[in-house]
Amino acid sequence: MCFLYSLALALWGLVSAPVWLIQGLRHGKYLGSLRERLGRVPARLQMRADQPVIWAHAVSVGEVLAISGLVQELRERSPEARVVISTVTETGQLLARKRFGEQNVFYFPLDFGFSIRPYLRLLQPQLVVIAETEFWPNFLRLARESGARIAVVNARISDRSFPGYRRVRRWLQRVLMNVDLLAAQTEEDRRRLVAIGAPADRVTVSGNLKFDIPAPEPPPLVGDLRSALQMADAGPVLVAGSTMSGEEPLLLRCFELVLARYPNAVLILAPRHPERFEKVAELVGSLGLRLWRRSEWKSSQPIAGGVFLLDSIGELAAMYSLASLGFIGGSLVEYGGHNILEAAQHGVAILVGPHTENFRDMVDQFCVADAIRVVGPAELPLTILHLLENEGERQELARRALETLRSQTGATRRTLAALEPLLPKSTKARIEGLAGDVTSYVSTETFGGGRGQ
Repeated sequence: MCFLYSLALALWGLVSAPVWLIQGLRHGKYLGSLRERLGRVPARLQMRADQPVIWAHAVSVGEVLAISGLVQELRERSPEARVVISTVTETGQLLARKRFGEQNVFYFPLDFGFSIRPYLRLLQPQLVVIAETEFWPNFLRLARESGARIAVVNARISDRSFPGYRRVRRWLQRVLMNVDLLAAQTEEDRRRLVAIGAPADRVTVSGNLKFDIPAPEPPPLVGDLRSALQMADAGPVLVAGSTMSGEEPLLLRCFELVLARYPNAVLILAPRHPERFEKVAELVGSLGLRLWRRSEWKSSQPIAGGVFLLDSIGELAAMYSLASLGFIGGSLVEYGGHNILEAAQHGVAILVGPHTENFRDMVDQFCVADAIRVVGPAELPLTILHLLENEGERQELARRALETLRSQTGATRRTLAALEPLLPKSTKARIEGLAGDVTSYVSTETFGGGRGQ
């Protein structure tokens, strides 16, 4: 079965190679990291032979943020061990290097034996910690054969992926036997993990690590924008974050209605993928709306009655601190939604579309607390105008969002406790006294928003 999987993966790689090559040449992606992904271990990872290693894997920005507190606690409590971090995306790589040091971060190898073995030979990890649901069969098998204990933390099974996993349950059951611990986000995720073949006695519920992510330090842009808005007596301010193809036309038509009622209103628009910045700018211009591009804007320019296009990476999360209302993209169209917590951290009234499958449980928790509004394209303009005209209702919605976020913290502490039996002995001794606050790690450098993944 492993041979058939590797063959299928190789065939998929050959067929899709032209697409990756075009993307690499057009957008500068993938090509620079290809050697690392194929098993060429970067020199920065060289290490002492007697040093214990914990390998943490996080796909992209969202996962890096989620495990940051966990990694920091492991490093502080076991300074004799080296914690290394792998990522898949370039934005995740950049954030991980800023947080954990370039010498500890590398690209996750492709799931072929020849790509994986050089890393296992060098690192000889005693523990592998994988964020969310990265079930790479060859990697899990080879890591287990190398002697590593393996844990999947913050594990979740989305509505979209669950049926597919169920269809290959018999094979996946053998893959998951390599995993010592699966720490699920919710009871529903625990149930689904067992349903797809995970041993029930290895699955626990520890909560969602993303609730423990601290709010980022605001970049200088926040202060500059606040001054520019005040200078022009602008408002209200709407922030539409991580928007996807097909959403911007709907949001811009909605914003035109807002402008008719509030001529000084401002829409801060943040497309999720950098390669779409230019297309979105052209769309705004074609509608005759005033446009300021973050990449060209000077802090002395006042802003009112138009669209501020956030054509940058790493500044979205802090933009919600300026918002009267926040809309989280990927939800008006069928992309499954994006993380709502960055807006909640700033006490902002939050709106999402109906397609939030990727964050099902999180959105459900906010809905139960009446801390979010879920609306379709037809209802969105009326809901926005209603909330703008009813400040008390809007502020109560924002207050409940912040309270709901705070009520769900503690997943980092519970996950560390679940990992304790898997840790190297020297690390176990240092993790005693875990009851203290493990979420105090606040980085002064953060990408936020998870965009450009």
